[in-house]
Amino acid sequence: MDMLRAQVCAPPAGRLCEGPVWDSRTAELLWVDIRAGQMHRAALAGDPPDLVQQATITLDPPLSAVLPTASGPVLAALGDNIFRVADDGTRTLLATLPLPRVGVRLNDAKVDPRGRLLAGTVAEDRVPGSAALYRLDADGALTALLTGVTISNGLGWSPDGRTLYYADSATFRVDAIDYDLETGTLGARRKFVSFDDGEPDGLTVDSDGCVWTAVWGAGEVRAFDPGGRPRATVAVGPSQVSSCTFAGPDLDILVITTAAEGDAAGEPGAGCLFACTPGAIGLPATPFADPRPAPADGR
Repeated sequence: MDMLRAQVCAPPAGRLCEGPVWDSRTAELLWVDIRAGQMHRAALAGDPPDLVQQATITLDPPLSAVLPTASGPVLAALGDNIFRVADDGTRTLLATLPLPRVGVRLNDAKVDPRGRLLAGTVAEDRVPGSAALYRLDADGALTALLTGVTISNGLGWSPDGRTLYYADSATFRVDAIDYDLETGTLGARRKFVSFDDGEPDGLTVDSDGCVWTAVWGAGEVRAFDPGGRPRATVAVGPSQVSSCTFAGPDLDILVITTAAEGDAAGEPGAGCLFACTPGAIGLPATPFADPRPAPADGR
């Protein structure tokens, strides 16, 4: 098993950095600071890789995820709403989730290989079973895919798109779920890997089908082959490792977000972004599909 170490990359630290995604059209990394309601953009440069800040937009916290769209603006998960956000911060509401009570918010979100959004929720007080996973289609249709979860996290698809890797962090495991690419529906669910020293958080899948999972509380990212066997461990440093993605023109740089929540705020590097080159290649992120315009004759 490979043992790797990530290094801090600029810019300055945030409080709860999450949701890194590489936008290949702009050659920029996107990520959020949930508590600050900030969406960041940065380019990668240098060896070892460093992030060069390009822009920051401040929206209403909590801002849990930003993702590219086919039309150019980003998709943003804000509280219980999903917006399309232009570069100047102008928002267009796409959907409001039917959250069960105050204190539940959107959490991790990813776009599936066909351009549909999967977005999960979390209760800030972690009441068991109070969260869910939803699918938002390009036409605005919203569907609950999973209910009765606690911390919806860790979304990623196998290279063929037929398996969804999913973490309900409170279960201390990542599951593999059969995924119907034609309909965006879930099938059989089974345990992929489990953890006894931390909670699986955000994850990404490489072109060989290996699953790279941020382990909150353990200060590491861990990679597993498609059979669930350990492949690599990336030592990060601060304990609250929140998510990871492959970035750069060749998708060969693993960028890792961390947090500085509670007692972890005093840890060296807490809230910073980290990077390493692990010898794997990531899968390109699919942008959210925009609604197709109606034909001129109305058909």
